[in-house]
Amino acid sequence: MTETAVIGAGPAGCAAAITLARAGRQVTLIDRCASAPESVCGEFLSEDAVSLLRGLGLTPLSLGAVRLHGLRVAAGARVAAASLPFAAYGLPRQRLDAALRDLAISCGVKLIAGVTVQGADPAPEGWSLRGTPVRARHAVLATGKHAFRGQPRASRSRAVGLKLHLEELHLAPEIALLRFQGGYAGLQPGPDGRANLCLALTGPVPSGTEGLLERVRGGSALAGRLLAEARPAWTRPLAVAGLPFGFVHCGTGDLYRVGDQLSVIPSLAGDGIAMALASGIAAAESIVLGRNAAEFHRAWGRRIAPQMQLAMAGAWLFRSMPAVFMAALGSAAFRGLMRATRLSGQSAARADAVSLSRAGLSGALGASGFYGPIRGTAPDPPRPPGRARP
Repeated sequence: MTETAVIGAGPAGCAAAITLARAGRQVTLIDRCASAPESVCGEFLSEDAVSLLRGLGLTPLSLGAVRLHGLRVAAGARVAAASLPFAAYGLPRQRLDAALRDLAISCGVKLIAGVTVQGADPAPEGWSLRGTPVRARHAVLATGKHAFRGQPRASRSRAVGLKLHLEELHLAPEIALLRFQGGYAGLQPGPDGRANLCLALTGPVPSGTEGLLERVRGGSALAGRLLAEARPAWTRPLAVAGLPFGFVHCGTGDLYRVGDQLSVIPSLAGDGIAMALASGIAAAESIVLGRNAAEFHRAWGRRIAPQMQLAMAGAWLFRSMPAVFMAALGSAAFRGLMRATRLSGQSAARADAVSLSRAGLSGALGASGFYGPIRGTAPDPPRPPGRARP
């Protein structure tokens, strides 16, 4: 029996596994893909994500990330522009996930790749993972946007996410947020002359890569210009249905949810990867401190409630009244809103504490800033370990 099994080797799962392993815990990381895949993702690394990655031991620039400086928003003939109030980068998910997998292995995590966990059943001493021989005292659910049998996410959302890489599309170092009928898209440069186009939409899904590009081009003059010569790098886009934007898990149970299995922020906010990393680290801290999953879920919900509400309001405003959204772009109030939709707390402080986890158990506690201030006062004292190994 392993101490903790982490189901899913994306940013959230790897962050949990790395933090636990550096705290001296035995961890098995399981993923259905034999190697790190591409996945539907805007590929935007906010300042929070960058700080957390650095704390874990990864530097985005060393992985080939592209620095992003500005934001342009377009709807119809209107275009508005602003500089980003924080450092941000673009990095393909496949490259990021592969680096996180390698880092987890180097920390002593056992990786089982190419195996699908078909469910998690409570057992006398923890969990039994269906479809695998793995038995664990704790289980962390980190399957991202994909549903996991027996662990539904309550949502009435009909949103669909689509992603397409484009070749030889040399863009300015900025994000283009493009409104079109039924949704919006984010377009940003990536390494090696490629670009990432990621859509969130409702209603009919466009057919094929050309249908997708035509849908986005038709939404604004800017999109028409930027995508005029776009060449798809793939034969068809990646897709995921039923995106539950605004979802926050409030259920009980002993299985720790992280990443998109715990909460799903609108893609427009650009903080999804940061939330995945932070939730994985925070779940690992909960396990080390002996806090149960229900307590962890409640604390996470309280932490992100203001951020989630603002992000949902911003996404609604852009979909419903893009002219109002664009008129505010560049104002002090809008810059404040952009910062408010980041994870709460000081990114640098969190990153400093995360890096301490390399020293062992004591450094791992408080790494995400989840259980209280990181600087000036100590984190909450550990509770009785319960199922966690002392």
